Amino acid sequence: MTTYIMLVNWTEQGVKNVRESPKRLDAAKKQLSEMGGSFKEFYLTMGDCDMVAVLEAPDDAVMARFVLALTTAGNVRTRTLKAFPEAAYREIINSLG
Repeated sequence: MTTYIMLVNWTEQGVKNVRESPKRLDAAKKQLSEMGGSFKEFYLTMGDCDMVAVLEAPDDAVMARFVLALTTAGNVRTRTLKAFPEAAYREIINSLG
């Protein structure tokens, strides 16, 4: 499984309906699970991002489909980062020679 870090901000629509946000999160978790992925961690945050999630998906295509499905509802905007665990990081750096 590939790990992704998702930075999430509510849109104006999402803030207006913020009380529904926990239900939307539950629906997103279910949707990603049905696509073969999962939420590993989720945080409400202060600062530049409203929320941060650590996700896993089988591949980039699955994550792209999930992000597109999530954002088309109009409640959030996302920035998704592909994350490499420490072992992969070390392997990549060591391969530089």
